Amino acid sequence: MSRTTQSADRSSDRRTVAVIGGGYGGAAVAKALDDGADVVLIEPKDAFVHAAGALRALVKPEWAGDHMFFAYDKLLRRGRVIRERAASVDAGGVVLASGARVDADYVVLASGSGYPFPAKTDTDVTSEALERIHATHDELASARRVLLAGAGPVGLELAGEIKAVWPDKQVTVVDPAEELMPGFLPEVRAELHRQLGDIGVDLRLGTALTEEPPSEPGRSKTFTVTTTAGDAVTADIWFRCYGVRVNGGHLDDEAFDAARAPQGRIRVTDRLNVLGHDHIYALGDLTDVAEAKMAGHAMKHAEVIAENILAQVRGEQPAAVYQPSPVPSVLLPLGPNGGVGQMPTPDGATVLPAQAVSEYKGRDLLSGRFAELFGTA
Repeated sequence: MSRTTQSADRSSDRRTVAVIGGGYGGAAVAKALDDGADVVLIEPKDAFVHAAGALRALVKPEWAGDHMFFAYDKLLRRGRVIRERAASVDAGGVVLASGARVDADYVVLASGSGYPFPAKTDTDVTSEALERIHATHDELASARRVLLAGAGPVGLELAGEIKAVWPDKQVTVVDPAEELMPGFLPEVRAELHRQLGDIGVDLRLGTALTEEPPSEPGRSKTFTVTTTAGDAVTADIWFRCYGVRVNGGHLDDEAFDAARAPQGRIRVTDRLNVLGHDHIYALGDLTDVAEAKMAGHAMKHAEVIAENILAQVRGEQPAAVYQPSPVPSVLLPLGPNGGVGQMPTPDGATVLPAQAVSEYKGRDLLSGRFAELFGTA
């Protein structure tokens, strides 16, 4: 296959920045660089997916259309979006799945991670994603008993969303961990246990399923499974709430092998440069930064990277650094009105009550913020 090259005029003062991935961090860094560089955002999806709204969309699919998917056409004023998958990224640019090449002065790796449906969509086409959400909603609506495998933030949040819409459904959450949210304050765990108990979630920690249920996740079919504690669990539908997968398979081995970390992540400096490359940056789930992989962190990474690239474009030394907080933070809604949070303060960690979590995140899951970013507010 012959390759065509898509590149900026190198005789101009402007520099080309290729951003690989249009998720939380990729969209934010592309927007921040739009006025100071020629931005090329490479993203296979036909719309930005606000994944934080996915679990709400499952129980209220009518919510998804206006709060979960945002078109890219108003994100950039000068730059452009190429709707393609990156096949290979090297030190000088990107080869697309079509065979075309985008040469770039700077590259930002923002390809994120995958996660089982419904926490993340499994298609690049919005209409197909909406169809899957509606179909799975119907399956869930018909089920009386729900099994959630995994008691991390996704499993707990999904339990809360289900109970907020169908308080009479039996929801069982199973996880081999001995405690909820390790690394967070005991008060956070205690409040989660209290709220989950109040809404009737059957939480079983320190045990695992001896085998996966016989049905496909998200499909209604009554089954009984056993746990390693010897208990039987009967349910009509189940969801897998674990299993993050880093999207780094498109990174050229020769260019990035020295920077590869365990689980496919990429080592970065405190300026978020890929180790060994002063013109390549990485952000979000792809990095080995020692912090939880959250949308808010990816967007903070984007601010640092944009500041550093713009400094380089001006001929200056990049000086912005990213320091992860020593205090882990979380906003974990349990439906629109419940949940608990932990945030850093100058005096250490503080616990946020359900009302604060609801006001900041739970009621609209921050969808208004992204409506503004993508020009649809």
